[in-house]
Amino acid sequence: MTGLIDDDRLLDVLETETLLLAASAAGADHDRPVPACPGLTVGETARHLGSVQRMVVSWVRTGRRPVGWEREPGPGADVEDWLRDSLRTLLGELVAHHPDEPCPTWHPGQQDYRFWRRRMAHEATVHRVDVQSAANGGGHDPIPQDVAVDGIDEVLAVWFTQRLAELGVAGTRQATVVVRAAGHTWLAEMGVDRTSAGPVSPLAAETADAVVTAEPALLYLWLWGRSAVFDRAVRREGDMDAVAQLWALLRLATR
Repeated sequence: MTGLIDDDRLLDVLETETLLLAASAAGADHDRPVPACPGLTVGETARHLGSVQRMVVSWVRTGRRPVGWEREPGPGADVEDWLRDSLRTLLGELVAHHPDEPCPTWHPGQQDYRFWRRRMAHEATVHRVDVQSAANGGGHDPIPQDVAVDGIDEVLAVWFTQRLAELGVAGTRQATVVVRAAGHTWLAEMGVDRTSAGPVSPLAAETADAVVTAEPALLYLWLWGRSAVFDRAVRREGDMDAVAQLWALLRLATR
């Protein structure tokens, strides 16, 4: 699958966001909690991202999904430097392979290096916001619009559609919600046996149970649970129970 932004742009995002997270963590109290993720701290977020990046490298190189992949920096090691080393290794691996080249992933329909370029770019972006929000009392650097739009597509197509199917989780009732941002429209469909989401014509909003609209960065973070289900910055029309079901299902998918 090809995302909404260029493959090389995804590598730039991965590098920029990881380095920004490392710099933000270096100037913050590592024990400071992340507001939107109870139980997670600044230091743990930096360590988690480095662990995920190292896990991906191991997976694509060996063909085996690592078990017990969470890692810790060595004794006396600085977690930010450890994260930067993780980034360098991951970038080297991704740059060495064409995006279309096959490799193992957790998505059966996207078994190529492009999946990891996109997935890790958004992993870094969301956690960068986590760290900055914790360090700055809720404030964070902006998310570029193209990154946010692609991230909306990724969380709906990869997490809401595929991850929930893997978990065997579906809705409690039939409902449809249109998601709109920056001229793009997606339709999320929920039922008692399946969930799915993907791009649609703007006309789909006419028959959907509810419509959710916001600026791309706000909507991106809302879908990732970085704001409340009824955040006032996100405009909602129609069936609020359908909106709440979408948000709750995404919390299960992305936890």
